[in-house]
Amino acid sequence: MQYALFIRGQFAYDDDMVARFEELAEQARLADRLGFSTIAAGMHYGTYPLRMLQQIPFLARIMAEAPNVRLLPGIVLLSLHKPLDIAEQLATLDVMSGGRLIFGAGLGYREVEFQGFGTTQSERVERFEENLEAVVRLWCEERVSMTGSHFVLDEATISLKPAQQPRPPIWIGANADAAVRRAARLGDTWFINPHQRMETIERQLEIYKRALDDLHKPFPDELPLMREIFVASSRGEAIRLAQPYLETKYQTYHQWGQDKAMPKGDDDLSLPFEELTRDRFLLGSTDEVVEQIVGYNRRLGVNSFVLGMQWVGMPQNQVIEAMHLFAEEVMPKVAQAI
Repeated sequence: MQYALFIRGQFAYDDDMVARFEELAEQARLADRLGFSTIAAGMHYGTYPLRMLQQIPFLARIMAEAPNVRLLPGIVLLSLHKPLDIAEQLATLDVMSGGRLIFGAGLGYREVEFQGFGTTQSERVERFEENLEAVVRLWCEERVSMTGSHFVLDEATISLKPAQQPRPPIWIGANADAAVRRAARLGDTWFINPHQRMETIERQLEIYKRALDDLHKPFPDELPLMREIFVASSRGEAIRLAQPYLETKYQTYHQWGQDKAMPKGDDDLSLPFEELTRDRFLLGSTDEVVEQIVGYNRRLGVNSFVLGMQWVGMPQNQVIEAMHLFAEEVMPKVAQAI
């Protein structure tokens, strides 16, 4: 079982970001010592009223604090960017980390981001697919000629190839059914999102498996799932400590329009907190969280968890304590159970 620490780096607009970065660096060092396999960071732009550290420079800096973990840009909003730039940026991360990069890619869903990059949501699937093809070709081929909707590569050669050959693994984030099929076609694995309930993931996993079969592709060795998590002495204590921050985060997702990207029937993140938690978050005592993780493994085959443990405003001491509880009590119990 693999565990990634997902570091959002999102804070209140009037917060001291220099101090908050030092806390995130402490979390990264601790994750490395405690046996987390990966550190992940997200990508968003124009996050007012939140402040947010940008993904690629953050991971480039944090790799020095955590020299043993993989680095997961999860996810790169690939539809917004130019493939030559992203191919070189990510290849640089892979080389600087000694071949520890995972390329997490997805469409994006926020209008402010599409407008800011001069594109539209209606173009995002086409741009995603051609950008991904171009990045892979730039990594794997010496010279690339390709004309896309928003770029031209004419015998292009990138400045730097990745350390991993032929390329880093590609995890594709997908919410809607069509996107799950796309993940099967274009990626090395489906990066299952944090928002869907168990029954939705089970249904979509069958879609994913059928798509792989139709493509004559094997089921991936690593099936990653992102979940929000908080471990405490009891479920009641975990909810008491996490609810004010986690509830606010999901209100923000709802305001940003994340619901619109989710499959019908499981597309409301404005639910009351008690209903929102059902089959969606990992909350509770160490034994309860062990049971939840083992359940995902047995029902879905998930063997890689990307875990969000901090939300806007949560004190650093609570995060550190939860990380210790998870690594020292949950990890070994899960290993024994499976």
